[in-house]
Amino acid sequence: MTNPLPQHLLPAPIESSLGAFFSGLFLVNKFMEAFLKKLENELRLRGLSPRTIKTYTSCVGFYLRYLGAGSDLMNMDVEKIKEFLLHRQDSGAAPQTVNLYLNAIKFFYRHVVKAQASIDIRFAKRSLRLPVVLSHREVLLLIDSYRNRKHRLLIGLTYGAGLRVSEVVKLRVRDIDFERRLMTVRGGKGNKDRQSLLPMKLENQLRIICAARDPGDYLFESERGGRLSTRTAQKVFDAGLKRAGITRQATFHSLRHSFATHLLENGTDIRFVQVLLGHANIKTTQRYTQVTSHSLQRIVSPL
Repeated sequence: MTNPLPQHLLPAPIESSLGAFFSGLFLVNKFMEAFLKKLENELRLRGLSPRTIKTYTSCVGFYLRYLGAGSDLMNMDVEKIKEFLLHRQDSGAAPQTVNLYLNAIKFFYRHVVKAQASIDIRFAKRSLRLPVVLSHREVLLLIDSYRNRKHRLLIGLTYGAGLRVSEVVKLRVRDIDFERRLMTVRGGKGNKDRQSLLPMKLENQLRIICAARDPGDYLFESERGGRLSTRTAQKVFDAGLKRAGITRQATFHSLRHSFATHLLENGTDIRFVQVLLGHANIKTTQRYTQVTSHSLQRIVSPL
């Protein structure tokens, strides 16, 4: 017998998009869908990005599926949560992914179920992997591999300004400030705005594009209209990587890693790099000091 959902937690009818998503992905009942809808609303009220909302609801959806349709969701069982996290870990989930599940579940019980007890579970130890950084030569080879001017500009601007893929595809004409040689990155991670550099080598190309468009137009438009998708941008990067003959396991985000590392190697103060990257904590920026080559190259091997 399914536990009834308290009347005050019953939301408005489930939107077809959310209901279809979870009905297809999880074997959840209508009461669980009601909880997931309320979770979605709580996340939206806090102004979180659509990607974060989808991730949190997906994580909690997996958790509810693990509990089963007959579970009493109003009674939080910390041992069950631990059991679920271990199950995800045994299934091959990385420590970062396990921590994401834990954060989503904590938010769910604190803000949706309104549980009074806290979840005293320690986070999984994150793997300390160094970011993949392309050399300056490799970046130039990558950019030169594109015959399509839009693709060449997309990759060049991403590297030259240290952007995330989600940030570069959202750039609009009005975000480019030619007078100050800056660009405004809107709605970055944490829904924060920041300013970054406008690469001088790309200024003429950007002026030509911006002159032919309205201020509200996207800088990189899709052939079907609207902005370029992040998936398409990633495919553009992968294709260029292959043409350039670069065999290392680099991703689109490696352009941002390379931007930060090359700035530090050129003597840029780490606090300025932190601002350009939009890092809230300088410790996040400091990891790039581990992959700068100049300091390491000064050390002579004892062999």
